Amino acid sequence: MKRAKLEKFDTCLSLSRQRSIQILIGLGLLYMLLVTLEIPFVFNSGFSAVSQDSLSRPPRLESEEDLEERGAPTRPNKLISANSPRSAHFGDKIVSGLGFDPTWFSGRGGGDSELYKSVRVAWEIGGKFWEEIRVGKEETKETENRVLEQCPNSVAISGSEFLTRKKVMVLPCGLTLGSYVSLVGKPREAHAEQDPKIALLRDEEESVMVSQFLVELQGLKTVDGEDPPRVLHFNPRLRGDWSGKPVIELNTCYRMQWGTASRCEGWKSKADEETVDGQVKCEKWIRDDDSRSEESKATWWLNRLIGKTKKVTVDLPFPFSEGNHFVLTISAGLEGYHVDVGGRHITSFPYRTGFTLEDATGLSVSGDVDIHSVFAASLPSSHPSFAPQRHLDFSSRWKAPPLPDKHVELFVGILSAGNHFAERMAVRKSWMQHNLIKSSNVVARFFVALHARKEVNVELKKEAEYFGDIVIVPYMDNYDLVVLKTVAICEYGVRTVSAKYIMKCDDDTFVRVDAALNEAKKVSEGRSLYIGNINYYHKPLRYGKWAVTYEEWPEEDYPPYANGPGYVLSSDIAHFIVSEFEKHKLRLFKMEDVSMGMWVERFNSTKPVVYKHSLKFCQFGCIEDYYTAHYQSPRQMICMWDKLLLHGKPQCCNMR
Repeated sequence: MKRAKLEKFDTCLSLSRQRSIQILIGLGLLYMLLVTLEIPFVFNSGFSAVSQDSLSRPPRLESEEDLEERGAPTRPNKLISANSPRSAHFGDKIVSGLGFDPTWFSGRGGGDSELYKSVRVAWEIGGKFWEEIRVGKEETKETENRVLEQCPNSVAISGSEFLTRKKVMVLPCGLTLGSYVSLVGKPREAHAEQDPKIALLRDEEESVMVSQFLVELQGLKTVDGEDPPRVLHFNPRLRGDWSGKPVIELNTCYRMQWGTASRCEGWKSKADEETVDGQVKCEKWIRDDDSRSEESKATWWLNRLIGKTKKVTVDLPFPFSEGNHFVLTISAGLEGYHVDVGGRHITSFPYRTGFTLEDATGLSVSGDVDIHSVFAASLPSSHPSFAPQRHLDFSSRWKAPPLPDKHVELFVGILSAGNHFAERMAVRKSWMQHNLIKSSNVVARFFVALHARKEVNVELKKEAEYFGDIVIVPYMDNYDLVVLKTVAICEYGVRTVSAKYIMKCDDDTFVRVDAALNEAKKVSEGRSLYIGNINYYHKPLRYGKWAVTYEEWPEEDYPPYANGPGYVLSSDIAHFIVSEFEKHKLRLFKMEDVSMGMWVERFNSTKPVVYKHSLKFCQFGCIEDYYTAHYQSPRQMICMWDKLLLHGKPQCCNMR
């Protein structure tokens, strides 16, 4: 009986196992069916938001024109569709809400007409560019092919070719450790100097005779209106300068601000002085005022008597002479640049905070010298900006926090250019990490217009969507039209974040947001305010690079205005500016800081404004206990932030 029951139980168990297996097989077939149907659906719809732009790297920099506006490095393919709902990571729009009415810009007359015509054209072209990027049009095959090309390991050009290139040789991917540039040249005979800054002649004195030339490693990535930065400035003066002796001067220049010069005047660097890769900064050469030979006879006889031999030294003349050829080599070491002439070490110059080897993308020569040939070797085969480690910048820790639901105390609008990725990353990693910004009590955003190169705009869009801290003002960028970004900052500050105070700065400005906010709070509640390094009774320059014509500005003086690198104003003034802009009543001027002064003066005619001047909103560089510091390179930004965290007080990093 028991055996029959056991057999019946085994039969039931076997049937249940078979049924389970059949169910599993059925589920597997159903899954395969669903996957088969889902794959084409994903390819047809899910990937359509990602353009081919996101799958390619920026083009290789292969010409001087390309290098003048270098694009940002490759970004990860983590895009958000322009039509998708706002992400919790971003909580922000990437396009400015500033309106544009072409009829306003077409009917202006007088000195404003050219500027308003430029605004209308820039906005029309920019609108077309942005529409193309928004819908994600693919890059051309030419661009894709150019991306895959490698930079040459060496570059050589003749003197005649160097002349046709306006005495500039492009170093496509910059320099790397061990790279060197050699040039063969001949200094010209000295000539009478006419420049009064150098001549400084008194009555009846002969003309000052000058023979000097410049060899510069330059960063050819510039924005309109700026000279290229001098990564290394090498200036031999064969007839001397104010010292009256032959001299070699070395320096750097970042955003038209020179660092502290290093001078070699024929004396060898002291034994206890800092060296560069074990090389002295300055070697000795023969000087006509060298008193070393005036050793007394008594000392000479005494040395012979005690058997002390005289140390034999070989003194060489100044390495350059008029009418004689030279071979000059600049090499990149671990700690700095080394300069040899004719195989003899002359000087070494330590790397300064503002630059890296990859920034040296061009060699320029000017002055009293004829160049016969230029040769560069051991160059990097690809630009370091494309290296994988640069992708580490795309970390979630650098993303902007979501916009708060409440009003914020301070909104900081940062003017930037499309290809200034390095500058923006430095700001993200430094003062934008302040607790006030991380807690959303203060909000900071970059304001960027569109670039003439489409690939830069494509990368900019990816960057904006990834970090959530960029507002694109859809007009074609132009140095004279920066004022439009300032209006866009005001619009965003009063309408998107409803800030109590609005601050404007540049992407090379280091901002102590707590100090700037505290300065604003010192003004009585409810008062209109305008705070910064304020200029009073400044006159327009009528000549030179920054010349302003009488048609553009007929008055003899500018209104009081705060220098553009950093100023704060109350929200009522910002609201007035936006309102006047939309009513077509806002006068635009090509200098944005003067424009702001003009608008504040107009607002002041109806409601009193507190003008608060402080030199701590530093215009030229950095001062101790600063509120803002201008002309700070990406490396200086990081250095200043580290010092602020380490010492708890603001300190400068002046080395460039």
